[in-house]
Amino acid sequence: MKKDAYLIYSEEYHAYQFNENHPFNPIRSQLVYELLTSSNLLNGADIIPPRLATDDELLLFHDLQFIEQVKKASREPVSANIAEQFGLGTEDTPIFKNMHEASSLIVGGTLTAVDAVLEGKSNHAFNLGGGLHHGFKRKASGFCVYNDCAIAIKYIQQKYGLKVLYIDTDAHHGDGVQWAFYDDPTVCTLSIHETGRYLFPGTGAVTERGQGKGFGYSFNIPIDAFTEDESFLVSYKKAISEIAQYFKPDVILTQNGSDSHYYDPLTHLCTTMKTFEEIPKIAHEIAHKYCDGKWIAVAGGGYDYWRVVPRAWSQVWLAMTNQQPSSNLIPDSWVEKWQKISNVKLPTTWTDNPSIVKPIPRKKEIEEYNEQVLYRALEPLHIQQKKPFI
Repeated sequence: MKKDAYLIYSEEYHAYQFNENHPFNPIRSQLVYELLTSSNLLNGADIIPPRLATDDELLLFHDLQFIEQVKKASREPVSANIAEQFGLGTEDTPIFKNMHEASSLIVGGTLTAVDAVLEGKSNHAFNLGGGLHHGFKRKASGFCVYNDCAIAIKYIQQKYGLKVLYIDTDAHHGDGVQWAFYDDPTVCTLSIHETGRYLFPGTGAVTERGQGKGFGYSFNIPIDAFTEDESFLVSYKKAISEIAQYFKPDVILTQNGSDSHYYDPLTHLCTTMKTFEEIPKIAHEIAHKYCDGKWIAVAGGGYDYWRVVPRAWSQVWLAMTNQQPSSNLIPDSWVEKWQKISNVKLPTTWTDNPSIVKPIPRKKEIEEYNEQVLYRALEPLHIQQKKPFI
């Protein structure tokens, strides 16, 4: 019997760790896993361990020379010139031991999720270790070595021959995935992110619409810094519904970065758990409306890994399995265990008190700006379909 969903997870994901002081801390996935299990929302039958991606699978997107240099850097020192050429050894993406193997496991986890869905074992699958959307064909970037999202889409194209709608709600623009399919009309990319005026990678303007045969299949909604829940969700709901109707995908792949939350230390957006409850619910609806439920999800950015990530990514699993916590209280066992090592006070409820977001002086201007950005992003659809923008 087909399951609603599988979770792809292993403690081996901890191996993807640049250094102790790096903002990307792989403990995130364990915190999510234990929050779900302690809340009786996940059991052993729901979990599939990731596998290592093969070199041939990595080559679906990445350049052979880049892969060979990642392997070499994983075992021995490489020259600064070579490292810089391939985006390795930077402040964002330092070299670490067994980097190739740790990165390949994350890619393999996303491919495991793809196969679980497209071989008919489940309607949905969520890889807790995935979402490394900044990696390029021959260069690591922005905490990302291998780009599991781009590889997964290439894998879907090659093995299953399906049209993919890629939806990226990370606060940072999904640049690596966008550029990978910028001229491909069988892949539609949608990224809603903080404007690149203030934030890495500085791309993702509304004018980035694709090129050649792919023109009209890249959509970007660069919302303003300090955007709050309501404005974020207005943009997300309208964009995803109209773009899905336009593209009519066979399968959806969502990247679920949780770094647009008010607490995140690396971004300037001001959403709360309200946004992270709604994002996967809407993706779930779209998947069933257009794709017979075929929905693959990966994780992504999220750097307040104590207070935000566990609750935000749990919501993806809850949407996939049509579950709700038995109460708004987070289990005492989870809080007590992790409070011993957390450097911040852990949340005790699944939801946020709206008062955590301090009043934003430019709230109205921000909302008006985001409305204009949304209009410009979707304008080509309305011109093409000759319908008013409402």
